[in-house]
Amino acid sequence: MRGIKIGSAFGIPIRLNWTFLLVLPFFAFLIGQDISMIASTIGGALPVAIDAEALSGGSLPWVLGLASALGLFVGVLLHEFGHSLVAMRYGYEIDSITLWLLGGLASFTEFPEDWRHEFWIAIAGPVVSIMVGVGCYALLLLTSGIPSGSLGFPGGIDAVRFVFGYLAVLNVVLAVFNMLPAFPMDGGRVLRALLARNAPHAEATQRAAAIGKTFAFVLAIVGLFSNWFLIFLALFIYIAASGEAQQTTLNAAFEGVTVADVMTPAPELDVVTEETTVAELIDRMFRERHTGFPVMDGETLVGMVTLEDARGVDEVERDAYRVEDVMERDLVTVSPDTEAMDALQTMQRNDVGRLPVVDADGNLVGLVSRTDLMTAFNVIRNSGRPTAITGRALAGDRGVPSINR
Repeated sequence: MRGIKIGSAFGIPIRLNWTFLLVLPFFAFLIGQDISMIASTIGGALPVAIDAEALSGGSLPWVLGLASALGLFVGVLLHEFGHSLVAMRYGYEIDSITLWLLGGLASFTEFPEDWRHEFWIAIAGPVVSIMVGVGCYALLLLTSGIPSGSLGFPGGIDAVRFVFGYLAVLNVVLAVFNMLPAFPMDGGRVLRALLARNAPHAEATQRAAAIGKTFAFVLAIVGLFSNWFLIFLALFIYIAASGEAQQTTLNAAFEGVTVADVMTPAPELDVVTEETTVAELIDRMFRERHTGFPVMDGETLVGMVTLEDARGVDEVERDAYRVEDVMERDLVTVSPDTEAMDALQTMQRNDVGRLPVVDADGNLVGLVSRTDLMTAFNVIRNSGRPTAITGRALAGDRGVPSINR
């Protein structure tokens, strides 16, 4: 998930996704709009009185709404650091922590498959949230002996109590919510870890995902008769559970498969030169059913050109433009021994459909496309024998060239 880097801690970049900039003022508005009701509820639930009337004047409700919303997202950030620091202790690398529409997301470069690691990494976030909630509750109790109106700013001690009380309750609610038994919540990962004690990781994922989908279905039914937000949440959970199951299936299928096993070798590649006109390029794409070509200068790879690059030139000018005018020179490449799953993730991360494969000397040795990877996946899945699939067997089952290559 992309975002603006705002800092780092413990070597982990902290990012803000643009959706966070929408949801923060929205949360502040919701809290400020119902400040009296929320204050009365907190005062009734916790053993410290809050004068709701003292918080309802002027711009104070909106100030407290913003302070509470910011405090809540700080709690979310600490929650994600709980996951991340435990993961780092086990030797996993954290790419970043991103705050977004639905909270926080810690991006791992590699997901744990050891059930003990996953269990403790997953449980660490809710534990931190409870600790933050308990800490805010303790600070709230410290204000119990201070009389109302004794501080020299609007709302006085009641404003302080409101923020601490709100954060005490919401962080505990966050911990409980995250323990729901469905991906992408922590409870779904805890469930998978427990199931993986006596089953392969892929099988545990499928079972945990099935439980999560069932939970999403029930949540959607409840939402129909109570709160429409629950339907949105159920849809999000269902999609996340499906995605987690699919990702694990891909990981299991591609275990031990490298780019060299699925790529199109260099001698079999169709290539173009920098001098090829855009009109000739599009004609070749139509005839050969390829939408991307390596651009070669003799034996040297100098770029990649795709249908998207060529479409940027007006039809009447295509004879005047050459490939060198539209091609991509800043290339993302992989080596032949790169894991197939890593290559697929590289494509997704860089939003490309194909990657040049180069050796240690920078020579082009092949090209791997999304279609190559999906064909290999289908061969492996349908064979029922992932470990028996060899590079030669995969390379010999490419079939008809794909229009997506």
